[in-house]
Amino acid sequence: MRCATLLVTFLFSQQAFGEPPDFDKQIAPLLIQHCMQCHSGTEAKGKLNLMSRATAREVIEPGKADQSEAWLRVAADEMPPKKPLSKTEKDLLKAWIDAGAVWGSDPIDPFSKSNAYRAGRDWWSLQELPSKQAGTNRTIDEFIRAKLKSKGLKPSPPADPRSQIRRLYFDLIGLPPPFEVMESFAKNPTDAAYERIVDQLLASHHYGERWARHWLDVVRYGESDSFERNEPRPNAWHYRDWLIRALNDDMPYDRFAKLQLAGDALEPENPESVKATGFLVAGIHNTVLGSNAAMRATARQDELEDIISAVSQTFLGLTAQCARCHDHKFDPITQADYYRISAALGGVFHGERSIDPPVHQKRRAAINGAIVDLEQQINQLEAMAVERAISQQSQKLAIVQPVARWSFQGQPRDTIGGHDAELKSGARITDGMLVLDGKSAHAMSAPLKKSVQAKTLEAWVSLARLDQGGGGAITLESSSGAVFDSIVFAERQSKRWMAGSNNFARTKDFNGPEETEQGKAIHLVLTTSESGEVRLYRNGKLYGQPYQTSPPPVFKAGDAHVAFGMRHKGGSRAFLGGAVDEARLYDRVLTAAEVKQSFEAGPDANSISREEILQQLTATERKQFQEQQKRLEQLKNEMKTVPKPYAVYATNSKAVPQTFVLARGDVRTPKAEVTAGGIASVGGGHDFGLHSEAAEPLRRKRLAEWIARSDNPLFARVIVNRLWHYHFGVGIVDTPSDFGFNGGRPSHPELLDWLAGELIRRNWSLKAMHKLMVMSTAYRQSSAKRPDAGLIDAENRLLWRKSPARLEAEAIRDSILSASGQLNPQIGGAPFHDVRTYGNAGTKYYEPIDPVGAEFNRRTIYRFSPRGERSAILETFDCPESSALTPRRQVTTTPLQALALWNDHFVLRMSKHLEERILAKGSKSISDQVEQAYHFALSRAPTQDELNLGLEYCSQFGLSAFARVLFNCNEFVVIE
Repeated sequence: MRCATLLVTFLFSQQAFGEPPDFDKQIAPLLIQHCMQCHSGTEAKGKLNLMSRATAREVIEPGKADQSEAWLRVAADEMPPKKPLSKTEKDLLKAWIDAGAVWGSDPIDPFSKSNAYRAGRDWWSLQELPSKQAGTNRTIDEFIRAKLKSKGLKPSPPADPRSQIRRLYFDLIGLPPPFEVMESFAKNPTDAAYERIVDQLLASHHYGERWARHWLDVVRYGESDSFERNEPRPNAWHYRDWLIRALNDDMPYDRFAKLQLAGDALEPENPESVKATGFLVAGIHNTVLGSNAAMRATARQDELEDIISAVSQTFLGLTAQCARCHDHKFDPITQADYYRISAALGGVFHGERSIDPPVHQKRRAAINGAIVDLEQQINQLEAMAVERAISQQSQKLAIVQPVARWSFQGQPRDTIGGHDAELKSGARITDGMLVLDGKSAHAMSAPLKKSVQAKTLEAWVSLARLDQGGGGAITLESSSGAVFDSIVFAERQSKRWMAGSNNFARTKDFNGPEETEQGKAIHLVLTTSESGEVRLYRNGKLYGQPYQTSPPPVFKAGDAHVAFGMRHKGGSRAFLGGAVDEARLYDRVLTAAEVKQSFEAGPDANSISREEILQQLTATERKQFQEQQKRLEQLKNEMKTVPKPYAVYATNSKAVPQTFVLARGDVRTPKAEVTAGGIASVGGGHDFGLHSEAAEPLRRKRLAEWIARSDNPLFARVIVNRLWHYHFGVGIVDTPSDFGFNGGRPSHPELLDWLAGELIRRNWSLKAMHKLMVMSTAYRQSSAKRPDAGLIDAENRLLWRKSPARLEAEAIRDSILSASGQLNPQIGGAPFHDVRTYGNAGTKYYEPIDPVGAEFNRRTIYRFSPRGERSAILETFDCPESSALTPRRQVTTTPLQALALWNDHFVLRMSKHLEERILAKGSKSISDQVEQAYHFALSRAPTQDELNLGLEYCSQFGLSAFARVLFNCNEFVVIE
């Protein structure tokens, strides 16, 4: 353990001067580290509690170590059982007992003071920030120079202008600078020119794309569940897009954090704030739960641990999840603290949410109400016109109901509720088509005016699908639905036509050929004679074999209806998927010749035309009708402007059950009940004052407010350290998500505190902090090695130079796309997929592929990122697995990286595009082409030696191969 041995040795050395061991400084820390896990509290092992003097005296005899059971067990290495004390620690304990076992603080407070074994409430990162007004006129470089001076070091000179701009572009937007920008700055490398570029980059939408990628690492963002099923999350990308927008808008960091923790509670009607809560559920999610209640409860506790871990590490830099089973062994976080946070987050569940803000719902309802009212007026006029037309032209229609033309795309029954709608109330005639209201399975005519037994059903049908049936093109039925007859498709025989009826036709089929014409108009005629002979004609020809059945029933006047596009009422089969162009009912059996004649004449031969119907209106009625139609079209267009509901993967809020501290984290052994709260050692009113039945949104709202407060000693420190980490390669604290005992110690503690204060003073503006850092001379200095400084500070923790940095995998891929001229600048939206998704035994797998096309050439942040395999470029350049938090990426150097940049299909293709881009510039000489290759790939001109080598290589292997050489060079992937 860091520093532990040295400190113990130092403390023990006091005895060399005859001083007895100090209980609070020496003995209590030893007991806390080695004994308290088992021997503390009301459930102490062996009923031995070493927390207080009274209970400890059961095994400690003051002044007589050799007669003390505690010492005898320790001396025999029986206690602690797994890791006995060292000789130094044993001698210290024995000396204390022999000196009288003088007790100090009673009971022992394991969190009171930091010691060699653990952090206490006085730990550096838990202390208040300096006054908000202190040091407002100071600079980053003052702190850096002072630290260097204390070690006898000086900063390095400024980097050359081109290196400064290349560094700046990649740090702020993750893309290479244009050659022209580099050249312009190199000719005029003033501070003012540099600052203008900084401002331009911070204003670029690419800034949000760059820094959102860093944040997604920190919060373990992935687009599939992981575990056994690893199902994809097709709507998780809304959180990614929210991040990009929030960063580009320079949303104050305190608001940025609050919305991710409780956006739906703070602003429930704001869709953007709901999307922000994707942070809480960005991690893995086990959808395969156990077979009993205990297993399911344990799985839920595992899920909450992931969420608590993400919250505490991301915003507080504390590993609160380590207190799930016992008090944190190294940081002042109790088990009760952990379960208080659990009570605050216990209503967070994974899943999709429908986004449909009330304002859109109200607007949609208002427009729809206006449409319904207007359509009723239009229908009244049309119905009147139709009645007039029928009275004049009844010979054309026989007893066919007044429908000129109708299209209907079928839907499953359960999506429409099975509600029937009559023509007069549930449908309308618009532009010659019968239009349903979206809730109806079919439309019915008015009751028949004449009874029918012998009959002919005729329809022109276009099928949308050949594998879907069970619905009738035209149906005649009684009002009760007890008796009906219809033309149906694929109800009993796949892809075949038949007659549908509840009392005779279903007993037999026509056994005709399978239907093959999808999307084409098909003429169908079903005849049923009074004697019961049933025939079906298709496009004027007899279909299959007629059959004889019992006499059909009589459909009575005033009772029966004609229905169009009717579903199969007796079962759950799908509706007929397609369009019914026209349907007719005849009160007699058409002959074969009449059927053929009707087929040849087409669907409009016996219909009343649209024009004939409208001619029945008076001039005043027609004007009214036209005005109503125009207003209806306006309302429909207005409806299109109202955003439709859509799904996002975000926090689903549910009621929180009672929360108990779980002994050793076991769901079967609940102890004391706790209510929502925070970590006591962080202060700030960690008890939220909520009762056990408090609403779930309120719990997270209080948690967000407790975390994102200006007097939280960790909140500002952690985020400015993250920014420093990405700009300088390592944070002031080199463990960005752990500011506790096992984390790093700040290399420049005063600077860290000053930066945290500056963030608050600058109204939590992250862009202001970026500018502060990249404008510093520490950031702009050279990255050249200096042997003298390296001997003193080999890791460059004091910043005597700017450390070089290898680009991340995503930035390398984006740079290749940019250099080749193929980078698709599309912002946001659903991701592109460079993996093939397939299932096996209920589990989803993701196999890397190399798709071609502009849609796949977007920035890498927009790729579909399931938890699983990635492309060679991403995999070999240390793109992290998103199942865990990645506050600091690994940076490796392997032969596979060079092979990927040389042989990968993506690189080969982009090298060819770079060649085409160069040739498109009109560069005819090889010398000019080499120059252009350097401009595009490295944003600079080649030296004379590089030009000569390029000429030789291109002459032998070609320009495309030379592009691969540039992609593979160290300068392309390393930022100096």
